Amino acid sequence: MTQPNSRISKAVVPAAGLGTRFLPATKATPKEMLPVVDKPAIQYVVEEAVAAGLSDVLMITGRNKRPLEDHFDRNYELEEALARKGDARRLGQVQEPSDLATMHYVRQGDPRGLGHAVLCAAPHVGDQPFAVLLGDDLIDPRDPLLSRMIGIREREGGSVVALMEVDPSQIHRYGCAAVASTGEPDVVRVTGLVEKPDPSEAPSNLAVIGRYVLDPAVFAVLRETRPGLGDEIQLTDALAELAGDERTGGPVHGVVFRGRRYDTGDRGAYLRAIVRLACEREDLGPEFRDWLRHYVNEEM
Repeated sequence: MTQPNSRISKAVVPAAGLGTRFLPATKATPKEMLPVVDKPAIQYVVEEAVAAGLSDVLMITGRNKRPLEDHFDRNYELEEALARKGDARRLGQVQEPSDLATMHYVRQGDPRGLGHAVLCAAPHVGDQPFAVLLGDDLIDPRDPLLSRMIGIREREGGSVVALMEVDPSQIHRYGCAAVASTGEPDVVRVTGLVEKPDPSEAPSNLAVIGRYVLDPAVFAVLRETRPGLGDEIQLTDALAELAGDERTGGPVHGVVFRGRRYDTGDRGAYLRAIVRLACEREDLGPEFRDWLRHYVNEEM
């Protein structure tokens, strides 16, 4: 286990999924590149990592994910065309992704679950703590969840997971945490984790959402973790082992998040995320909200 105050500078973003819930749109386009208003979903995730002070981002990719690399690379031909037109606003928008962070990429190859994707990051991360951000969860920048998690890690050591209260009937869609209270209302001690439990057997209604700050001890545990639900190596199983034996890699804490989260993991939630974010944009919101009110009141 690394020392609690070890500085965290690296983020890992698993992005090797096939995006089958969005077919046929994702047949040739990575789901992470689907636009949320006017930026691909993956850019929001990288911006969140950078805002939390993480300057080194490793994406775990797979086949047909080259557009992810292209998006965070320079496009000199497009930049020169915009510069000739004097379109400084769009030029800045095009250049922004490539200036966000130092980007790295590694292929997962055989997609064997989130735990396996995290394990692919071991050579890059080394023996330092790191953050994992899943692209299906977009966290509003006004709610600095990741910064709060990093602060807990620096103070307490071990690993930190993001938790959110969900309707008990929906807990089967998530990893679920058994917890003990601490002296802070938004921080709990994780005593156990179960991946997608039956609601009748769930230890709580606290679901694990897609943000983690992990001690590098998780890699040794993942190497020994047998495939679990869905015949995949589950990160939840490895964290459950860390929570059950602190000598392995320190405690596991949870930050209970009550802020704004936009789920882009299924079609309905993705559309709601676009509407919510568009309504809050200063440049789009007023006109879009007026249209939306008219549509709901007059056309439905």
